[in-house]
Amino acid sequence: MSKRPRTLDSFFSPPPSKRLRDAGIQTQQSHVTPREGNDDRLDNIQDPSSAQESVHATYPFAVPRLPPDITEVLNFAPATEGRNVDDQPDLDLVYYQPYVPKEIQHDLFEFLRRELFFYRVKYTIKRGPTEMQINTPRFTTVFGLDVTSRFDIDGSVVDATSGKPVARDAYKCKPRPMPQCLDMLRTLTENATGCLFNFALVNYYASGDDSISYHSDDEKFLGVEPAIASFTLGAKRDFLMKHKPTPVGHPSETKPMKIPLASGDMILMKGLTQSKWLHSIPKRKGGEADKGRINITFRRAMVRGGTDNYYRYNVGDGEVYKWDGTRREMGRWQKG
Repeated sequence: MSKRPRTLDSFFSPPPSKRLRDAGIQTQQSHVTPREGNDDRLDNIQDPSSAQESVHATYPFAVPRLPPDITEVLNFAPATEGRNVDDQPDLDLVYYQPYVPKEIQHDLFEFLRRELFFYRVKYTIKRGPTEMQINTPRFTTVFGLDVTSRFDIDGSVVDATSGKPVARDAYKCKPRPMPQCLDMLRTLTENATGCLFNFALVNYYASGDDSISYHSDDEKFLGVEPAIASFTLGAKRDFLMKHKPTPVGHPSETKPMKIPLASGDMILMKGLTQSKWLHSIPKRKGGEADKGRINITFRRAMVRGGTDNYYRYNVGDGEVYKWDGTRREMGRWQKG
């Protein structure tokens, strides 16, 4: 008797007899699009209408696809035209206010907070002779793979050009593809902006105590003048920007900026913005900030070092966290 050929669903999905309590789905199918970053050759292998969940060997648990009511409205994004903010030196920013239609902003926020898995990453850095332990002041998670590789139909990582499996030690991390709920937003963002993305970084700011200090996303692995699309869902938080120090006598005069990013807003930072400007989300005590905010940033990593960097600082080696709807907080997730 000849063996039946293995399908994409058989690679990504557990046997039909295994059920996920949260989704109540007996036969699980994957809607993880096997991409390189942005290799479309395999996009039509599976039928998206039949996919119920995104699953992968690197996921601690399955991530449901977006509900039809959210998907239908999200297809009309962007809700408004982007407005160019380029009235200061070296600044190239497009502001969508909002990008996500108002009707689904709350539901999309609640869905992603409830269904994604997060981490509270700790890591050590060395500043001069001193080692410092850093506790990331927010919850993080990441999905994607740099342009040198892609995910094959069995979920494994293969060379983007040859299609051959990459060496076991090619990556220090365990890359994972974007779940459908983020991949759809990525596709819509690419279509609206003309930019290409292969990574989704997700930050959850649980309260006003969660923050991110001034920094710029100017790592070499993002290439020259990278484009980064940054979404806000949930609580409004101040987004601060300031120009990097310039030499004495520099003719350019800049002023610090404060953009109160509300739920559904998106800013596209491109051109010289990352190389010349810094940005942050400062602490904010009480008020709306304590309702929680999700920030999704789409980026495009060009080399393998970028993949390792993103997983180290957004996944790390710590415990998995999942939203506890009863306690209304992120709680440590335990298998089973």
